Amino acid sequence: MDATLLRVYVVEPAAAIRRRVAALLEPLAGVAVVGESEDHAMAFAGIVSSQADVAVIELRLPSGSGLELLGALARFAPQVITVILTNLSAPAFRAASHKAGAHYFFDKTIEFELACHTIDALARARARRPQPVQRAHYADCHDARYDRP
Repeated sequence: MDATLLRVYVVEPAAAIRRRVAALLEPLAGVAVVGESEDHAMAFAGIVSSQADVAVIELRLPSGSGLELLGALARFAPQVITVILTNLSAPAFRAASHKAGAHYFFDKTIEFELACHTIDALARARARRPQPVQRAHYADCHDARYDRP
């Protein structure tokens, strides 16, 4: 895969929304959607193994939460840019997300396209100044708490 591409991983329980996010991002120059998951355990492994640069995360997940995933990424994969795209947009969720390590926070009901524009801007910035990103190996950042039973 081209080193200048911005690799995006989508974590969203609703398949229709995952498809919509991917459909909006895939046509963007410099963006590649490298995976998707509906829960935090699969997402953590997928984000790390796909070497995603950006993770788009819903806070409400069927098992675990987006906040738990944010914490794991901040601890084990801090190079991943995290974008929260959620319906849980109260100030308390925004504050908790930023405290857990979120880089961006968008209300899914009114800021969906703004989130996509932000990812487009990240891709354009990367294309202007491609830099290799140091990545941890999956074994180095594996956390058994996120394994499926």
